[in-house]
Amino acid sequence: MKKGFVVLALLALAGCDVPVETSSSSPAASTTAPTSAQLSGRAAAKQFVEVVETVEPVAERECRARAPGMNCDFRIVIDDRPGQPVNAYQTLDKSGQPIIAFTVAMIADVRNADELAFVMSHEAAHHIAGHIARQQRNAQTGALVFAGLAALTGADAQALQSAGEIGAQVGARTYSKDYEIEADVLGTVITKKAGYDPVRGAAFFGRIPDPGDRFLGTHPPNAQRIEAVRQTASQL
Repeated sequence: MKKGFVVLALLALAGCDVPVETSSSSPAASTTAPTSAQLSGRAAAKQFVEVVETVEPVAERECRARAPGMNCDFRIVIDDRPGQPVNAYQTLDKSGQPIIAFTVAMIADVRNADELAFVMSHEAAHHIAGHIARQQRNAQTGALVFAGLAALTGADAQALQSAGEIGAQVGARTYSKDYEIEADVLGTVITKKAGYDPVRGAAFFGRIPDPGDRFLGTHPPNAQRIEAVRQTASQL
């Protein structure tokens, strides 16, 4: 199990003199009273380390159980590029190792450990469900369909290329809302198994802009996501 992240970003967040690093131990998760304000930099950095140490092994076990043969060695990193918004995302490195990235703004914005644990579990669920590969296949299909339709109209090479690019974008977004709900459901399971409260964690949706139910939008309405978490949690 490997856990790595940008230590300098945590130092900037916490204003510490001592590097913040994860260890092999996994402290028991604790649920604190709700807060209406952001944590201090030092508290946010400490909370981040504790959540990573607690959730990562649980996500890894869930990954191995649900997707045998998949690379389940999650690497947790901090995106410390200046000006990045509140965000977390999942990607793969060149070797196929799953990476879960948090911006510094995200680490500072969460109100409690439950929210941070849920966000991390949600991103891990994207990998376990194979959403990147599925989205790439959807994009390829969309590109072929749109380019094929353009070819039937006698479009030139430039128009065919443009049609393929548009088709790829449409294809990639086709099931993106479903993928988000799937990640919310599995993320709820991982959050709960790690000892955190997924319903309290999903309260994070209440502080971000609601995408509504836009055509070809990438995310479902916040209310729908919160309800999916509640229903899943009630069955655990």
